[in-house]
Amino acid sequence: MMMMMMIYALVLVSVFPIILVVNVNASIHHYNDPFTHRSNAFFFHAGTEALFSSSSSSSSSSSHNSFIRFETVTFTRPKESAIAHGKMQQNTGLVEAIILEVKDRNRIGGFHFNPKSDLICCDPTLAKDQNCNLGEVIIHTNPNNPDFPKRIKTFFQGTYELVHMDPQTVQINVTGMYYLYFMFCDPNLKGTTVTGRTVWRNPNGYLPGKMSPLMTLYGFMSLAYLFLGLLWFLRFLQFWKDKDNVHVHLHYHITAVIALGMCEMALWYFEYANFNATGSRPMGITIWAVTFTSVKKTLSRLLLLVVSMGYGVFRPTLAQGVAYRIMLLGGFYFLACEAFELAEHLGNINDFSGKSKLLLVLPVVCLDSCFILWIFSSLSKTLEKLQTRRNLAKLELYRKFTNTLALSVLLSIAWIGFELYFNATDPLSELWQIAWIIPAFWSLLSYALLVVICVLWAPSRNPTRYAYLEGTDDFDEEGISLTSSVAKLSGDVAAKLERKERKGSSATDLAFGEDIEEDKRE
Repeated sequence: MMMMMMIYALVLVSVFPIILVVNVNASIHHYNDPFTHRSNAFFFHAGTEALFSSSSSSSSSSSHNSFIRFETVTFTRPKESAIAHGKMQQNTGLVEAIILEVKDRNRIGGFHFNPKSDLICCDPTLAKDQNCNLGEVIIHTNPNNPDFPKRIKTFFQGTYELVHMDPQTVQINVTGMYYLYFMFCDPNLKGTTVTGRTVWRNPNGYLPGKMSPLMTLYGFMSLAYLFLGLLWFLRFLQFWKDKDNVHVHLHYHITAVIALGMCEMALWYFEYANFNATGSRPMGITIWAVTFTSVKKTLSRLLLLVVSMGYGVFRPTLAQGVAYRIMLLGGFYFLACEAFELAEHLGNINDFSGKSKLLLVLPVVCLDSCFILWIFSSLSKTLEKLQTRRNLAKLELYRKFTNTLALSVLLSIAWIGFELYFNATDPLSELWQIAWIIPAFWSLLSYALLVVICVLWAPSRNPTRYAYLEGTDDFDEEGISLTSSVAKLSGDVAAKLERKERKGSSATDLAFGEDIEEDKRE
């Protein structure tokens, strides 16, 4: 735990100066990039977001309309291209802004004329045969939405190297996933760059349509964690003074995970709410939300690992060597998770490339695999030991715990397969309205697993059936050892526990009779 706190402190110290001075734009897209050549055109992908139609808003006010606004967009062409024209010459270069819904992608270029054509700009042959304008991007208007795909032209003048796009706002009247491209067809403009920004807004705020359901989800999940925390706290408070409650340290760990989960969901809700109101992601809230997520994930995995080793059930402490390895694995996992989450949530919502994501997600996946292997290896040894000693109550507890973990792993593998299939079959985000279920599943699965642990290890009036009664053990291969003081006092503890269990109800005696007999033998 000390190592985790040190890593956490180092991360906070390193990012704290940035938190004070920086906001990260998301629905406000900034540009300072060159164009890319493709087929017979040059293009720059300027943004992709899900936008709802303005008619979905109950208000007719312009502030509640869905729009894309062009602000301070400037194109800069090479000097060689500029001086090739006369000073008094007009329209010496054309750059077009193309806004289209993803469903209309085949209406851009020569695909409409010939499905095998990859041409984007109108050439002399098409200008003659198909009545398109030479040197312009080929666009076929959607009869169901005549304003889209939309073309906005910006011309260079004379020998000027710069041209400023006229500030304007494009209203969105049909719900969909919209793409914005800046394009030109003149090869003499090769080397042109674009700077400036555009602002994208939905009727109810700046939060992209793909992310809107998540804000609602995080609000409900924060309430769910709060409800679970209240139930757990009341139960914990009821039995925390019980001297025979041998799980008290484990209960502290569970309480910490519940509190972190509640704070995590609340921070994400407020982060999304702020994003929706301002159009930018405040780095302070985002980093705190990301850090709480990383800490909660790390502590959750550490909790599963130490429980699988028998900590809090028949092991009061872990050997120093094993504890060090556990903390080392947790520290590496925290750093990997923090790096991935920061890269995914800071910046424009569509500027995180697949290769970058793969590079950062691989360490997380590998470390998760290490946790899973270690957890199930420890569970196997624990179940074998309990079976040998015929500790039926403890064995039943761990069987339920193992079945729950196995089910969660199977569900996770199945969901990862579904997620890969979903992303592979929907590369252009046409199914954006249901994409929120992908991250929602992981939040719900984590919560469900925590609820199961709370039920299995809930404070109770009869915790002795799961107590560690042995004075010594041979779990050295797992790195689990008992302190000398516990070994010295184990006989007295066992005797006291036997007397307390005899005082219980007859039903309890019948249920745990075999455990008591085992304790007598020991």
